[in-house]
Amino acid sequence: MTVDELTAHINNEDKKVALAIEKALPQINRLITVIVDKLAAGGRMFYLGAGSGGRLSVLDAIELPTTYGIPKGVVNVVLAGGVEHLIEAPEEKEDDTEAGWAALKTYNISDKDIVVGISASGTTPFVLSALRQCASHNIATGCIVSNPETPIAAVAMLPVEVITGPEFVTGSTRMKCGTAQKMIFDMISTATMIRLGRVEDNSMVNVLLINDKITDRAVKILMQKAELTDYEDARAILLRHGSVKKAMDALGG
Repeated sequence: MTVDELTAHINNEDKKVALAIEKALPQINRLITVIVDKLAAGGRMFYLGAGSGGRLSVLDAIELPTTYGIPKGVVNVVLAGGVEHLIEAPEEKEDDTEAGWAALKTYNISDKDIVVGISASGTTPFVLSALRQCASHNIATGCIVSNPETPIAAVAMLPVEVITGPEFVTGSTRMKCGTAQKMIFDMISTATMIRLGRVEDNSMVNVLLINDKITDRAVKILMQKAELTDYEDARAILLRHGSVKKAMDALGG
């Protein structure tokens, strides 16, 4: 195929992703509802995965403390081979049937928490065995899989099955499957943070002021919400209180 043909075919396959997710929205909604309830009650969420899906969940989790101002440790990732070995992609670790539950125990996992397994095939031993252990300890579980009627979906309390179909390169689940997983992670985290009150209107009022770009964005949010006209005054108020939300509370907004 020419480059034009390759990109056209890949793009046509990618168009199917959102439609596959749409079919799974009721399952996704049930999962998000329980995640919100667990986090609102002081529990934690754990993504448990391997391969491309597991690595994508890391990208989602690391953004949340900055974007929404939540404490680190509220949303966590247990990755086959360890998050510290993310770029090494130790794929052989997904066959380890003991490591997933062992890692969860280091977090003192309990029935206050929820664990969401990620597996394109729906059969990954690392994920499957840990979810079974969670079930035996009365820990809420969900999953995101890309095949129908899989062992992982059968053991999860809140399964999400997004059937994206054969990949353009056979078996390369980093493609449509990975795109679907990333979109679902965005849905889960964004909807959860909104339901927990970490967003007002559509503004990141709890964003951490970690660099000049984000601070500038937060100043402009504060100016709009508090109807302030002087940028430097608004910036001083923001820096004094540490977030748009806290500044608004101080201003009585």
